[in-house]
Amino acid sequence: MSSRNRNGSNQAGRVIAVVADVMALILGVWILMYLLDANRANDLVQFVHNVAAWLAGWSRDLFTFDEEWARVVAGYGLAAVVYLFIGHAIANRMHRY
Repeated sequence: MSSRNRNGSNQAGRVIAVVADVMALILGVWILMYLLDANRANDLVQFVHNVAAWLAGWSRDLFTFDEEWARVVAGYGLAAVVYLFIGHAIANRMHRY
C-alpha cells in the first residue's frame, strides 16, 4: 500500500477513534451529572442529557435494576464502552491496512 493511502487510512482511523471518544465522553458526563443530581432545568444539562439519551437509545432501558441510578450507570455506561470498543477496533484495523 502506498504511503499516501496509508496516511489517509491513519487519518480516518484517528477521526473514528476521536468520534468514539467524544461519544463515550458525552455519555460519561451525563452519568456524572445524573449521579451528582445536576439541575435538569439548566440548558447544558438538558443538552447533554438529550444527546446521551440519543446515543444510548438502544441500551438505556436494557437493565431493570431496582435503583434508578444503577439503570442509568449500566445503560449509559454500556453504550459508552461499546462505542469505545468498536470505534477503537475499527481505528486499529484501519491503521494496520
